[in-house]
Amino acid sequence: MTVEAQIDAQTDLGAQDCPMNAEPQPQHRWLLKLVGDWTYESEAQMGPDQPPTKSAGRQSTRAVGELWIMGEGRGDMPDGEPMHTVITLGYDPAKQQFVGTFIGSMMTWLWPYSGTLDDSGKVLTLASEGPSFTDPAQMSPYQDVLEVVDDDHHILRSRMPGPDGDWVEFMTAHYRRV
Repeated sequence: MTVEAQIDAQTDLGAQDCPMNAEPQPQHRWLLKLVGDWTYESEAQMGPDQPPTKSAGRQSTRAVGELWIMGEGRGDMPDGEPMHTVITLGYDPAKQQFVGTFIGSMMTWLWPYSGTLDDSGKVLTLASEGPSFTDPAQMSPYQDVLEVVDDDHHILRSRMPGPDGDWVEFMTAHYRRV
């Protein structure tokens, strides 16, 4: 199909159906709760025989138009090394799912997200897949669960399946508005 034919086909769809003219949905507006400057404190359990590790930092989250948010975090790893993270989140009405990505300066994996908001409107569960903690050559499912406690506090919990298949939390971070 020629470029002209593609443009004509998109024009025939009408502006309301064109993904290039998306109107914000309630889910997009929900994401705006995360916009702002935040401090965070986290605790992670990286193995059964290891003590919990703690870290802290800051995250600045901004709106990218009315359809996306992007958060940039900076802090220190438990060993004192600096860390920089970037998260993007949006909502895809065609898939009826939240979508996004996560990257961190301490890893080479790009974490793609897809997720849903619970009935309470407070908990967004984001599913992803990445290298297994126990065997990096294998892939494993993961979830990041974001809970909005109130306008000035949200919690991020990361979890993976345990040996019995039940979800096991390995990291919890509390974000508080600055």
